[in-house]
Amino acid sequence: MSEAGIFVDATLQAEGDPYRAAAEKERLGSDLRFYGASVGAVRGTIRDAGRRHPGLTHDEITALSSELWAMPVFERRLAAVVLLQSHVRVLGNTDLTRIEGFLRTAGLRELADPLAVDVVLPLTKRLDGPGRARAEAVLDRWAGDGDPWLRRAALLATGRLEQDL
Repeated sequence: MSEAGIFVDATLQAEGDPYRAAAEKERLGSDLRFYGASVGAVRGTIRDAGRRHPGLTHDEITALSSELWAMPVFERRLAAVVLLQSHVRVLGNTDLTRIEGFLRTAGLRELADPLAVDVVLPLTKRLDGPGRARAEAVLDRWAGDGDPWLRRAALLATGRLEQDL
């Protein structure tokens, strides 16, 4: 695991609370593990990781997001989403493949919707020319896919579905 990944995981575990973990698992009805860290703690951890590791490159950001997503722990996956949200300006249409994998395994609105609305939507909106055409083709493919999370993400990212959170 990378130094940044170790920092994020250790901090999220330290911020965790077993009672909150049990309550969140019950509320969300997920098979994921929960550390019990608050959303604020997740956001703060990613902010602190950015301060500890300034100037992360595109490849380092996407690698760290994959590293965090790899373990089926809610807070780690949420941290991957927050990381991508905070670095969406460096992402390109080729990153949609990685995000597609995240969406297919999200299993929860709390992970899938922010990926669609706060990562995919701004990413595709700022693209132009061939990059935008490729991204739109990906979203069209997602919209017709059998995976409900991918279809939902495509609809949210194209504005054809309103978020009802």
